[in-house]
Amino acid sequence: MPEPEPPAFLDLPDLACEDVGGATLTTSDDFFAPKEQLIKPHPAEWREHEYTDRGKWMDGWESRRRRAPWTGVGPAHDWCVLRLGLPGVIRGVVVDTSYFRGNYPAEASLEAIELDAALDLAALETASWTEILPPSPLAGHHANTFAITSPRRWTHLRLKMFPDGGIARLRVHGEVAADWRRLAGHGAVDLAALEHGAWVESASDMFFGSRNNLIKPGPSRSMADGWETRRRRGPGHDWAIVRLAHRGQLERLELDTSHFKGNAPGRIVVEGTTTTAPAATGDGALDWRVLLDTPAQAHTRHRFEDELRRIGVVTHLRVSVHPCGGIARLRAWGQPALAPSSGLARLAALPVADATAALLRCCGSTAWAAQLAAQRPFEDTAALLRAADRSWWALGEDAWREAFAAHPRIGESRGGAWSAGEQSAAQVAEAAIRTALTAAQAEYEARHGFIYLVCASGRSAEDLLADVRARLPRPSPIELRTAAEEQAQITRLRLRKLLAELEASS
Repeated sequence: MPEPEPPAFLDLPDLACEDVGGATLTTSDDFFAPKEQLIKPHPAEWREHEYTDRGKWMDGWESRRRRAPWTGVGPAHDWCVLRLGLPGVIRGVVVDTSYFRGNYPAEASLEAIELDAALDLAALETASWTEILPPSPLAGHHANTFAITSPRRWTHLRLKMFPDGGIARLRVHGEVAADWRRLAGHGAVDLAALEHGAWVESASDMFFGSRNNLIKPGPSRSMADGWETRRRRGPGHDWAIVRLAHRGQLERLELDTSHFKGNAPGRIVVEGTTTTAPAATGDGALDWRVLLDTPAQAHTRHRFEDELRRIGVVTHLRVSVHPCGGIARLRAWGQPALAPSSGLARLAALPVADATAALLRCCGSTAWAAQLAAQRPFEDTAALLRAADRSWWALGEDAWREAFAAHPRIGESRGGAWSAGEQSAAQVAEAAIRTALTAAQAEYEARHGFIYLVCASGRSAEDLLADVRARLPRPSPIELRTAAEEQAQITRLRLRKLLAELEASS
């Protein structure tokens, strides 16, 4: 009887692997084998007759045996929370119980959440999880595969096993879903990065190294961590086709042959095209346009900028090695061709007086608001934020003080919804803390001649009280600069809020 076809989702990247930034955060129990082994990139291994002071050495995550009957308090099972290295849409998972024959769980389930907080451990305490895989039977010493139908983007998973036992590896296959509005706000982006959603769709040969090693995060660690073809003996050359994470115009390329010292290509050609249906081979009838044609050196990070031909917007790259050889990494920085923000369009269309008034909500300097209103339209959010920073730092002390004076003091009710939201964590503090904070602000203002200004979003009253007390004795010129830096940060946050409001009203 023929073997069943493996699930198609296995060809998609592993979003949770340690190699791409995945991390196990916390667990109910890992007495026999640590949770960190769940997402190791290599397959699980068996070590005959090897024991630790806790029991048999196992390559995976293994909890102790549950003995006490469940009382209704706390979980009746073990669990592990992990952060995906590549947030995205999950298409399938592999719960691998390799070498766990008499100590594997009866069932496993998965819950997920989308959480982009920098301090995710704190945010997880109040997280609301969604089940994406109900409790499902497991077989021992087996790669248990499960398709996932949830269409949402996820950042964290909670793996549950019922009731206890060991799991060697968890593989989470899916499609990377980057936040392009956020990425595009920071200038050029690596459009060929796996972490942004790029994918190597096909390659002529990958005898010594997988095609998708080309675009993995981080530097390559060895020859095995790159894309390498076998030695070509006949005519022709080898190639790989990369679907970019987002269509865009390329500005810089990096072709890294690190660790390939006797087997780097003699020449590398990079071509681009725009299509929604790339050819399955490198010899398709697409309109490939040459971006770069260059000799290559061994064990070198080649960087090209002025050497690139400007061919416009592209969606795919074809990387050809002549005649064969290995490349560790490909990086392709460019500007993503995003649809114009309707918020930016609304801002551009406002009369000068209305645009100036809207910008004054972000920063209370009339000179700053007038300068920024005069610079419209802005190509994208990144251009707006750059212009805002340039205008702010070109102003003098009088303009800075005018902006400071437009803010309410921490704890005051004036200032509108934005200020109330930014100070929300401080508003719920104990009365004694609020009183001390008010007194410290008054002392600060008397000493320095302007209000205590801080970007208060997400900061508690206790944190703010400690900050104002630390800043109070500093020289006033130093504090003036500090307040200006805080204002610049507040301005960036409020500009994004303004664009969101304008977009919502369009």
